[in-house]
Amino acid sequence: MNMVSESIVKDMALAHNGHLKIDWVKEHMPVLNRIRERFEKEQPFAGLKVAISLHLEAKTAYLAKVVQAGGAEVTITGSNPLSTQDDVCAALVEDGIRVFAKYNPDPAEYKEHLIKTLETRPDLIIDDGGDLVTILHSERRDLLSQVRGGAEETTTGILRLKALEKEGKLEFPMVAVNDAFCKYLFDNRYGTGQSVWDGINRTTNLVVAGKTVVVVGYGWCGKGVAMRAKGLGAKVIVTEIDAIKAVEAYMDGFEVMPMSEAAKYGDYFVTVTGNRDVIRKEHFEVMKDGAILSNAGHFDVEVNKVELDALSTSRRIVRKDIEEFVMADGRKVYLLAEGRLVNLAAGDGHPAEIMDMTFALQAVSLAYVNEQYKAIGKQVLNVPYELDAMVAQYKLEALGIGIDKLTDEQKSYLDSWVE
Repeated sequence: MNMVSESIVKDMALAHNGHLKIDWVKEHMPVLNRIRERFEKEQPFAGLKVAISLHLEAKTAYLAKVVQAGGAEVTITGSNPLSTQDDVCAALVEDGIRVFAKYNPDPAEYKEHLIKTLETRPDLIIDDGGDLVTILHSERRDLLSQVRGGAEETTTGILRLKALEKEGKLEFPMVAVNDAFCKYLFDNRYGTGQSVWDGINRTTNLVVAGKTVVVVGYGWCGKGVAMRAKGLGAKVIVTEIDAIKAVEAYMDGFEVMPMSEAAKYGDYFVTVTGNRDVIRKEHFEVMKDGAILSNAGHFDVEVNKVELDALSTSRRIVRKDIEEFVMADGRKVYLLAEGRLVNLAAGDGHPAEIMDMTFALQAVSLAYVNEQYKAIGKQVLNVPYELDAMVAQYKLEALGIGIDKLTDEQKSYLDSWVE
């Protein structure tokens, strides 16, 4: 197969720099390297086609190469128009992977890339936000029959999957990788926490210390964003709809209040809810002059851009990835990265060492689904605990860390109901 002629990428001349990026992350992903060695021997995907939709940058590219090493014919596309890196796409094509992706395509092109990826008739999929699954279950049901199952990366995608499952419409098993311990405890908390502030700081070049940061949503991503903001010297306010999470934020040392109040105080706003319109007209109307808005949820719907534009008298790009909206009273409100994922659209995403664990889970979950799809049935399932624990053990071994093991007497004690 000629992957150059079959692919859609911006410029194959960019491939050299893409290879350098992939080689760099490979050096910092020991868990995935170990799984690659296993896949090369076992060939779990021999003769199968795998379609991947993820943020198409170097760490994702290396996951695609690991799946390819397991015998798969891999096709990949992006899951966000602004997170695709054109040099990485070109490098993957040179490595024999079919790519349909460019940085910042228009909506029609973005949709076309997703559909072309599915038109390869995959046996297995890896999805991010549920775009592939949604297309398969709606306008392209003709491509469903060959799909054995797959794995989903995000909270947003899992919500969409569970809605399909609840309605009895899910047509194949999907593993909820986002809900695995080695995903949300590390990727969502430490990965999002660091990469969000990498993106904001790189884009704005402004100080965080002494400022007030409003974190909208206190799930595992919100916890990470709030923790890193505190570490940078900010005062942190959390807004929530969940009483339990609100109490947790309070006991973690953060102020908790409704967005209607928090909107008055924030210098920085970071949304991490997976829902729409969590910052909207009534909030824009009371914000400080100079407030900076950013989103770390999957889709660009958390900040209501339509209402922000309607309230403004003018708008302009004032710096790369920063758009200024001038209100009728002269206040200026700034939106980062078009309200898309600020850590990827305005940064390089999570650190390689963090994504090492997440993408290891993706790889082994995909192999698990391929082995068990007939027995699993049409449902959303959690990553089996033994796979979660295996990834954690591989990580400890890569770090040179040992842990204790139960003695036979201790095991017997824990299994008994008598002293």
